[in-house]
Parts: sequence; C-alpha cells; structure tokens
Amino acid sequence: MGKRKTYDFGNNKSPEGDGFVENGVKDVEMKDLIGPPGKKIEMRPTDKVELKRNVTLINGVAIIVGSIIGSGIFLTPKGVYVQAQDPYVAIGVWVACGVFSMIGALSFAELGTCITRSGGDYAYILEAFGPLPAFMCLWVTVFVIRPTTAAVIALTFAEYAINPILEGVSAPKPSPELLAAACLMLLTAINCWSVKLTMKIQDIFTVAKLLALGAIIVAGLVCLIWGLVVGDPDDAPVNLSKNAFTIPFDRQGKPYSYASLSLAAYNGLFAYAGWNYLNMVTNELQDPYKNLPRAIWIGLPVVTVIYVLANIAYFIVLPPDEIINSSAVAVNFGSYTFDRIWEWFRPLIPISVALSCFGGVNGTLFTSARMFFAGADDGQLPKVLACIHVRNFTPIPALLLQCIIAVGVLFTGEIFALITYVSFVLWVSTGVAVAALLRLRVTKPDLPRPIKVPLALPIIYVVCTFLLVGFSIYEDPVNTGIGAVITMTGIPIYYIGQLISVPRSCTIFLQKMMNVIPQEKSEALL
Repeated sequence: MGKRKTYDFGNNKSPEGDGFVENGVKDVEMKDLIGPPGKKIEMRPTDKVELKRNVTLINGVAIIVGSIIGSGIFLTPKGVYVQAQDPYVAIGVWVACGVFSMIGALSFAELGTCITRSGGDYAYILEAFGPLPAFMCLWVTVFVIRPTTAAVIALTFAEYAINPILEGVSAPKPSPELLAAACLMLLTAINCWSVKLTMKIQDIFTVAKLLALGAIIVAGLVCLIWGLVVGDPDDAPVNLSKNAFTIPFDRQGKPYSYASLSLAAYNGLFAYAGWNYLNMVTNELQDPYKNLPRAIWIGLPVVTVIYVLANIAYFIVLPPDEIINSSAVAVNFGSYTFDRIWEWFRPLIPISVALSCFGGVNGTLFTSARMFFAGADDGQLPKVLACIHVRNFTPIPALLLQCIIAVGVLFTGEIFALITYVSFVLWVSTGVAVAALLRLRVTKPDLPRPIKVPLALPIIYVVCTFLLVGFSIYEDPVNTGIGAVITMTGIPIYYIGQLISVPRSCTIFLQKMMNVIPQEKSEALL
C-alpha cells in the first residue's frame, strides 16, 4: 500500500515544521485527512491535492456561451439601437462586436496555450509586464468588477424570477436583494462542493438559454411569415408596416456622429463580455492545447449568430418607440408575440431571462474564483486564498471571499454606480493582456506557442480597444475618472501588502475551519 505519512493538526505542525499546514507527499489520498485537534491523520499515496482537469470541451463551450449570454441580449439591444439610430447599422454593430470579440479570443488562445496556468488577464499581464501592473488588474477585477458583475446578474435573476409570480408588479424591497443573495450563496456552495456538478449546471442552463433565444428567433420568423402571407389583417400578431425596419429613427434634430457609433459598439460589447472566462480555468481544462481554441471557435460564432438573429427578431416585431422606451426589450417582444400567438407562453421571457442570469452567475463565480486563486498562488493575495479542499479539490477560500464581497455589494445600493465607474477598466485590462502577447513575442520569442495568431490580429484588437476607451473618456470623463482613481488605489495597497502579511496563526486557523491546504507543486514533491 506504500509508505504512510502523518500530519499532526493538534500542534499546527507540518512535516516541514513551518507552522503552515502544507502537503509535501506525492500522490496522497485525502480521505479522512482532517480530524479533531490532537489526532494524527494517516495518508496513503494515491492522489495529489490539486485542481483537477474536470472541464471538458463541452464544458468549455458552455463556459464561453453561458458566461457571454447573461442578461445582456435581453436588455442591451436598446442601447445599441439608440446609438446606431438605424436597425441595419445596429445589426452591423452586433456582427462587428462578434468579430472583434473573436479577434480578442484568438489572441487569448495563443496566450492560454503558451502560458498554461489559470488566471486569465492577470496571469498574462504578470508574465509580460511584472507584478505591479498585474496586481492593479487583479485588485480592480477581483475586488470590484467580478463581484459587482455577479451581484448585478444575480439581482437581474431575482427580479425576473419574481416577475411571473407578481404578474409584472414590482417586488417590494428587499425581496429581490434577498433572492439574489440566496442565488449567490447557493451557487457558491455548489462550486465549493464539486467542479463536475458546477459544470453540469453550467451545461444545463446554457442549453436552456439557447432554447429561450431560439424561441425568440422562431417567434420573430413566425410574425414575419404570418404578416407577409396574410397581408397584415387585424388579427395578425404584428403590423410589419410599423416595425423598426420600416419606420425611420427619429433623431430629433441630433446629427449622426462616429462617437455615437462607438457608444453603440460599447453597448454591444457589454453583451459579449465573458469570452475570455475560459482562460481563467486553463489548469482545469482537459487537453487545453486543443480544447481552448476549439471552444472559442465553437462558442463565439454560435453567440454571434444568435445575437444577430435575436436582434432581427426584435426589429421585425417592435416599433422604434417600443425599443427606445423599453427597460427590457425582450419583455416587450414577449408582449407583442407570445401574448398574441401562444398566450400560454406568456411567462417564457421573464423565466428565460432568469434562467440565463442564473447560469451567468454560476459561470462568473466559477471562473472569477480562479483569478483570486492565481493571485494568492503568486503571493499577491493572502496565502489561504491559494488553498483547496482536501477531498473536493475546489478553491473554497477564494469562492467564499468572492461570495462575501458580492453579497456585500448587493446591499450597498451602489451596484450600478460601481459598474459605471469601472466598466471601462474591464476593456483596459483585456487590451493590456492582448498587448502582453505583443510584448512576449519580442521579449520571449522562444516561448513554446502551440497556437500562433497573425500579428495583425492582436494589433487590431489593442488599437480598437484603446480607441473605444478614449471615446468613453471623452463622452463620460467624470465616471471614467472615478474608475481610474479606484484602479490607482491598487498601487498603495500593493506596497502595503509587501510590508504586512496575514499572521500565520490566522492562516492555519482558516485552513482548519475550511479543511483546505495549498495545492501541491512539483518542486515540493517528495
């Protein structure tokens, strides 16, 4: 059965004697590892404590598709249409945003296969530009953007889950917040319990949201055929002579500008956000050299086609005023179609948005926790955040901290203000991460690159990204300035963190509480 090793958790000593409960045994079975204080626990050499490669190609596609398709396609078509001021231009913007996201994703495919570690943007910036820029990205992303994004999507889930029950009446405060918090805590618990179960949930809810969007596309097609065939009599579901394609956009004397087009693209790209999430779990992806690019090639074109067809369906059914004055275009679409064609499908839209958001929260929690984990593994965050559960092999400390921050943000009442402040930072970080590809081509030309994209692609992405950021600064200097200040606070925090560390006794206590130890590293194996 092999040599046995013991750890004494009663005196907080590891075999190395450094007071940090750590595993140094190659291939250890974690069964019954944690016991009461003072009891020595036996371990047999069978399995390493590490994040396992449980993410398949199908799971990878589900992470990309499920993370991108959240609430955006149900809510943001209004923003694209208002800025584009023409349905055909708006559709062109959706296509361009899909192509732009694909360029970025292909650049990330090269980065993810030559830097084979989890962490996404953070890991690539660290490799190319050093620890301080990487920490600033880590700071604003894991402590502001990701938890706030999870909170917003969870709140959207709660509001639309309550909608069919209250039949459109606004839910009393704080009901949506409590349901959103329950959603965050439930999905965090599942993420802590099992990666495989988390991936099953991601797969199921990704299929559900694709079916919902498919229903919207089919309903739009039915309305088009019905209106063309029967000549728009009074009982037709929509009047095709009064939809967005046939009625010109009322500009109200405002001139058309390229700045408006850039803002339309900004709204569209918000709905595509999440295409880089798979790169955060590279360590858990099976055969990443093949499956990372394959998941990108499958996932992003699927999302782009669905987004374009869904917007065409919206424009076929809805007149311009309905789109412009709507807070949720998909809900208005449902009242025009399902209420008139299949009345028993009336709750479909709010339920679809709720399902989509639930899956989006799951994908956000799963991938974002790996960014906490990667930062702690490099010593940029407290050590305990780089620990994983001894039997479930999940980064429980990172997941719990992320959930606590997200729930805290949920009840501050400042969720959407935070999103406004730091949304441009999200594009800055992806732009800098793609710029890391260009720098690594120069500084590390011999780095193995299983995938090597044409140099023009990352250059195009970086230039377009910073043009978009420049337009956002020009159009909204106050909010982007506040976001920049929030980001710059990472500099003093970085240097303070170099001087102050979490007490070792506190780290050991937290390890015991959560049954976690650091992931094994090959250089530490016996």
